[in-house]
Amino acid sequence: MAQINDNFLKLKAGYLFPEIGRRVSAFTEANPDKAASLIRCGIGDVTEPLPLAVREAMHKAVDELGNRDTFRGYGPEQGYDFLRNAVADNFYQDLPLTAADIFISDGSKCDTGNILDIFGPGNKIAVTDPVYPVYVDTNVMIGNTGEADEDGRYEGLVYLPCTAENNFVPALPAEKVDIIYLCYPNNPTGASATRDQLKAWVDYAIENDSIILYDAAYEAFIQDSEVPRSIYEIEGAEKCALEFRSFSKNGGFTGVRCGFIAIPETVTGASSTGERISIKSLWSRRTSTKFNGASYPVQRGAEAIFSEAGKAQVSALVEHYMGNAALLREACTEIGLSVFGGENAPYVWVACPEGLTSWDMFDKMLNDANVVITPGSGFGAAGEGYFRISAFNSRENVIEVCNRLKKHL
Repeated sequence: MAQINDNFLKLKAGYLFPEIGRRVSAFTEANPDKAASLIRCGIGDVTEPLPLAVREAMHKAVDELGNRDTFRGYGPEQGYDFLRNAVADNFYQDLPLTAADIFISDGSKCDTGNILDIFGPGNKIAVTDPVYPVYVDTNVMIGNTGEADEDGRYEGLVYLPCTAENNFVPALPAEKVDIIYLCYPNNPTGASATRDQLKAWVDYAIENDSIILYDAAYEAFIQDSEVPRSIYEIEGAEKCALEFRSFSKNGGFTGVRCGFIAIPETVTGASSTGERISIKSLWSRRTSTKFNGASYPVQRGAEAIFSEAGKAQVSALVEHYMGNAALLREACTEIGLSVFGGENAPYVWVACPEGLTSWDMFDKMLNDANVVITPGSGFGAAGEGYFRISAFNSRENVIEVCNRLKKHL
């Protein structure tokens, strides 16, 4: 008999976003007259078209594949040099990384899960709470946790509470941990971390021989010049941190799929015998074995983001979405709700009205306002009492959502 991986049975009944989809489908089936006016501000999926520079580059790349002289088959698993160089030159020019430290992928969601392949059992792992569910669920799947308690917290993980009192940036753990997940600008709370706060985490990691898995998928949305865009702006981070980035939100690549991990040569882990091993070498080996690389047209499209036209078009997209976030913040504040985020990130994190749980709020918004939001408890126990509104939408829809919020809350 074929045996399954029993760790999957520890997972809660439904991953957050499929559960949202299930509830929305049930609602639209029961209320077909409301389906056309439903506005989705739940899943953080972009809505605006791919930048013209990206589309032109991808068209050209496809045409190259239609000509024997310019056709390309398998590409380098780590990514084409043209894109790795563009990433290094534009994102890490004055930081301690090179193109050789960049690994192109099909998106940071996959990378933040797949990175666990190269870490052994027995690591003590810290996650923020609330948290992007992928960090937790992939650790459950690989066997790094016990069962979940009634609040959804898994035995074996160290949860770092993020609350309004600490501005949604957690305190350092009182105990030693080996792997630390951080995401700033944060999903779901929209919070950003200061230079001093990140320096404290880097110092902790160096002192405790820990590795920081730093998800910077939303760095393009930072508006405050004092907020770090990369963990590598912090002295010492090149010794203890990996950085995940994505073209999904800034370049509209949610359906196109492209991202990357930055892994400095100086980040190491220990083997069972105590030998220091380069994390970069392990990831390169894993990538060569289990991944054939992002497609050539997609990588050409990603490269075009760094052209002058591409930069201007991405800037316009960021301005559009952050304009939406400002409107949503203003509307929620106007009706007396406590509002966080939306200033350096495209997510607005809102305290539920008194007496409503986060799923109560989800149902109220769906049934009364015909708007899909994300319940905070879906991101962890500390997310209870909040809901997330995504600014990824058309301006017309966001204005309508603001009107419905004012009407129904």
